[in-house]
Order: sequence, then C-alpha cells, then structure tokens
Amino acid sequence: MNYLAIDASTEACSVALQYQGEHFCRYALSPQSHSKLLLPQVDEVLKEAGVNLKQLDGLIFGRGPGSFTGVRIGIGVAQGLAYSSGLPVVGVSTLQTMAQQAFEQTKASIAVAAIDARMSEIYCGAFQADDNSIMQPLVPEQVFSPELLAGKLNELAINHNQVAGVGSAWQSYSEALKDCQLNRIDEQIRFPQAQYMLAIGAKAFTDGEGVSAALAQPVYVRDTVTWKKLPGKE
Repeated sequence: MNYLAIDASTEACSVALQYQGEHFCRYALSPQSHSKLLLPQVDEVLKEAGVNLKQLDGLIFGRGPGSFTGVRIGIGVAQGLAYSSGLPVVGVSTLQTMAQQAFEQTKASIAVAAIDARMSEIYCGAFQADDNSIMQPLVPEQVFSPELLAGKLNELAINHNQVAGVGSAWQSYSEALKDCQLNRIDEQIRFPQAQYMLAIGAKAFTDGEGVSAALAQPVYVRDTVTWKKLPGKE
C-alpha cells in the first residue's frame, strides 16, 4: 500500500512517502517555518517518486502531542491534501513515532518517549513492541513534571536496563530525569520523523481506522491528568 506521512508537531518538520515499496523522505529542523516547508516537502517527495496524491491509498499525520500550533499546521495540511484527493487519513502519536524509530534503528523493544511540553513539563509515553513490530503504548500518554517520571516508570514494573529513552526532554531536563536510570538515551532521536509513522499508520489503515479528512483530530494530552495502565495492561 502507498501512503504519505506528514508531521509538524515539534521543532522538526518532516514528510515521508511510501510508494511501491520505496521510501522518499524530507526532514528539517526548522522552528517557526513549518507552514512554509510542509507543502514544498510534499511536492518534492511526490515528484521524486513520480506519483500524484490520487495514486496513494491514504494520508498519515502527526496528531500530537507537541506544539499546539505545529500540530494544527500538520493536520491542516493533511486535511487539505486529503480533501483534494479524496483520501482517508489516520493520526499517529508523535511519541509513538519516536519509539518506533528506536525499535527500527536499534531493536529497542521498550522505549520511553519524552518531549519538552514547556511550562517545566514533559509529554511522555512508554511503548513496547508487539508481534507485528509496532511499538504499542503501555500507558496512556501524559503530561507532568519531569521529576515525576522515575516514580511513574517504577509503577510499570519494567526492567529499566531494557528501556531506551528518546525525545528532546532527556536533554532539556537531564538533571531532573537523571534518576530514571534507563539502559540508554538515544540522543539522535530528539524529534519525530514522518518516515517512522509509516509502519504505524499502515497498520492503522489495515485495521480499518482510516477516516475522512473532516474527522482528523489532534491529541493535545494536556487534558489527561492520571497515569493509568491501559485495559489489559494492569
């Protein structure tokens, strides 16, 4: 199946196209420039692949958490493209995307993704690889102070020696997060990249989760106030 993925939820801006088994990607670290970069990046990957939107099967967008403005820009571009081409869309978590990158690059089976949420808080999620090689959430994504993360990870009763940390928060709040004592921090994985949304989004489409452009929704996370395990993870 052929998909286009778009993300503008953090300081990074990226686009990835999966077409006939090949990947075409663009990535730029460009705060404040997402609205100028996304559509040119889309045009570039489509031209490189020699394809147009109507030849694709769906659009994947970064639904958040992240910058409120960035998330809205990414969804707006995805909706515009989907309306013009009649394609369905699925949203993918930006935290899950970074965990997926850790799995695909280093085979990390468990990852804790944390990015700076400003106001001395972090957006955070813990993920574990399933039998389909997709990183799935162990807990709902949350926002809280970085000082609380070590305790929350202890609640999960996971072996920290098997866990990789990804995301910008590990650098931004290194002192506050030092007690987490994970196996390693993948410092190269600081922001989501659209190419690692492709596998997650493709599985969502296969599972029938594609929706019309009008139903594309952001996930801001700040309304979530409890750290509870998902059903079946108790």
